[in-house]
Amino acid sequence: MRQIFQAVVPAPFGALGVQILDDAIREIVYLPPGTPAQSPTHALAERAARQLERYLADPDYRFDLPLRPAGTAFQQAVWREICAVPRGSVARYGDIARKLNSAARAVGQACGANPYPPVVPCHRVVSAGGLGGFANHTDGFLMATKRWLLTHEGWLPNRLV
Repeated sequence: MRQIFQAVVPAPFGALGVQILDDAIREIVYLPPGTPAQSPTHALAERAARQLERYLADPDYRFDLPLRPAGTAFQQAVWREICAVPRGSVARYGDIARKLNSAARAVGQACGANPYPPVVPCHRVVSAGGLGGFANHTDGFLMATKRWLLTHEGWLPNRLV
């Protein structure tokens, strides 16, 4: 089934698809290279597209978008922890797990279920031994996207992972 987006924003790693539902962001999806851009078809999609473009130009840009409530209580707790990680820094799955009395694998699953990247910057969560995964993948364009995002934010060029 083809996903319907209210905007598709070109990005250096591919594109970002924006879905709106009831005047809130339902989902932002990383799309592969070659995905065609799509002009916004909704006022909120236009706002989201402009904010995503600003972030892609300036890693210090702060999002101000209405996000549709999603996820379990545990996922929401993980996403709050992720939002507390400053640009240019990372957190480890295990560190977040210890804070939440959970397991690193459960934190990784919550990261993979994040419907709002890069607004909830799950790319800032890495494993103890390297980058870990991204959006439930460990290779391909999504891992290249994670590397681009971490480089864009100034973390990856100075680290060996």
